[in-house]
Amino acid sequence: MTPQQFIVVKQSWRLLRAINPALLGEVFYGQLFMRYPALRPFFPGPMESQYQKLVDMLSLIIARLDRETVTEEIAQLAQRHKGYGVKSEHFDAVGQSLLWTLEQGLGRDWNDTVRTAWEACYTDLRNAMLEKM
Repeated sequence: MTPQQFIVVKQSWRLLRAINPALLGEVFYGQLFMRYPALRPFFPGPMESQYQKLVDMLSLIIARLDRETVTEEIAQLAQRHKGYGVKSEHFDAVGQSLLWTLEQGLGRDWNDTVRTAWEACYTDLRNAMLEKM
């Protein structure tokens, strides 16, 4: 990611943080499970707490994107996901659903610059997680 992309991701995430985490999570997971129903078993039980976990995790990582401390969070996240049975091919499904959710949430604030920044961000995070898994 470029320094400008860091700024774009952080600024656009600030806009999304104003959205209720339950709504943001419901939209993301609804899209994920509609497009990739085979992933639903990874999330047994009620989803309400998972919605908050998603937003909290994204907030933490985005806040630390340009710091060395993000490496530790990514390593911990990778190990948890490995324990859940997540495989490399699942990351593409999550990425597509995340970008779709961001686009819906940002509405008119979504553009090619924002898309490119988030794609670069997700690609870097995905690659770092896969390396740690």
